[in-house]
Amino acid sequence: MKITPEEVAHVANLARLHLSQAEVEEMTRQLDDILNYVAKLNELDTDGVEPTTHAISIVNAFRVDEVRPSLARERSLANGPRQNGESFVVPRVI
Repeated sequence: MKITPEEVAHVANLARLHLSQAEVEEMTRQLDDILNYVAKLNELDTDGVEPTTHAISIVNAFRVDEVRPSLARERSLANGPRQNGESFVVPRVI
């Protein structure tokens, strides 16, 4: 086993999780399965394989950032139910 029930119980305690003995045993088995699978993946020969962040090549799909005129203040304020000529008026939140 790559992980012991004592380690699982310790981590559960640090996370303030209250696990029963049966849950600790089940979690130990599941985590051990995961760690064994990762160890199996580490056996793969990855020499010469370039690290990637995505499985496929992705390019930036955003548009070019261009300066454009914005909406006029008066026109923007016309969309709100209450305004004071400079900004929207909303109820005070304390």
